[in-house]
Amino acid sequence: MASSFLERVRQHLQREQIPPDEQEWLLSLCVLCSEAIPPQENAVAAFTRALLDRRHLLSIIRQQAAELEALRRISLNLTARLELSEVLQTVAAEAMRLVKDARDVHIYLYEQGKLTFGATLDSQGNKNASPIEPRPQGLSYQVISSQEIMVIEDMRNHPLFAHTPKEREGSIIGLPLITGSQVVGVMNLARPSIGGFSQAEISLLRLLADQAAIAISNARLHEAISKQAYTDILTGLPNRRALDERLEEEVKRATRSGRPLAVVMMDLDGFKFINDTFGHAIGDEVLQKAFGNLKEHIRASDFLARYGGDEITLILPDTTLEQARVVVSKLQRRLRANVIPLPDGSNAVLNLSGGIAVMPNHARAAPDLLRAADEALYRAKRHQRGTFLVAKPGTGQLPTL
Repeated sequence: MASSFLERVRQHLQREQIPPDEQEWLLSLCVLCSEAIPPQENAVAAFTRALLDRRHLLSIIRQQAAELEALRRISLNLTARLELSEVLQTVAAEAMRLVKDARDVHIYLYEQGKLTFGATLDSQGNKNASPIEPRPQGLSYQVISSQEIMVIEDMRNHPLFAHTPKEREGSIIGLPLITGSQVVGVMNLARPSIGGFSQAEISLLRLLADQAAIAISNARLHEAISKQAYTDILTGLPNRRALDERLEEEVKRATRSGRPLAVVMMDLDGFKFINDTFGHAIGDEVLQKAFGNLKEHIRASDFLARYGGDEITLILPDTTLEQARVVVSKLQRRLRANVIPLPDGSNAVLNLSGGIAVMPNHARAAPDLLRAADEALYRAKRHQRGTFLVAKPGTGQLPTL
């Protein structure tokens, strides 16, 4: 009975040339009424006519339901993520989901007047495959400037895309990502066909953009707080907590690969005199400049951290003892050549003393490596300041009680 009723309603909807997807939705509503409508043809026709008369109202309800469902899904997906890269990929995936024939989506982050790449996703599921650099006079910066949604119905024949590759054709929509009064980025979604975007699509994308802006701001805040937890406030170098975690990672990596790993503990010679003579404020400035200079002259794979006071620790992956000696010798020369003026018109006279421990020669565990390098530093400070001494085998291990 119900199936016969629905089939007859479908025939009426087809005669009225209702789009297939809307037909299916209207038929889903009819299921609830199938038992209440008499089987006569005139009754079915009257019911269908009443349904079509209320088509506009029903489409509004349908759109509102879609927006509520999208909001629920987007909120769940975004609030479950705090890492910025994960947030951006989630936003990109939701955008592609909201517009069925979308070709690709690009998200850019906006900070200090500049747009930087955030994430991309295309219809084949490729992530960050072909990022497009935002042009100063292009769509992305126009959206940032106006803080309004922009729709380009035909990229190939629009001035904003006059000097872009021929592959960039079809239509595109750019949405600003704004939270409060702050613009945090822009999202561009393109599709291969020429023409505008429906109001339903724009409404859903605007809803996504609002949620995305909040999620990006939260992720940035989480990133900043996490960075503070691992950063020495005075020097900007990684702190002891970051050092311990990184050293554990490097020890595991060296154990798997069989490659050497060097750890260097260093102390700033001459700093105590400056601190005692000119005070802690000047001492802090000297530390900032001295350690900042050293950081500029290490490899990208190396890790320099403040251990405490005027002591710093350098982790050198894939580095032998002889290679470590070459590195610290260069750092000593760089530090001596670095001119740091003092309040009395003189320049700071600084040097480095240190201890070197190498895995597996001196220790095989992270804490033992640190202790071995620290013991060598202690000997250098006590007997041969301005030099780097090598750890003694077994000095990193704590005695057994």
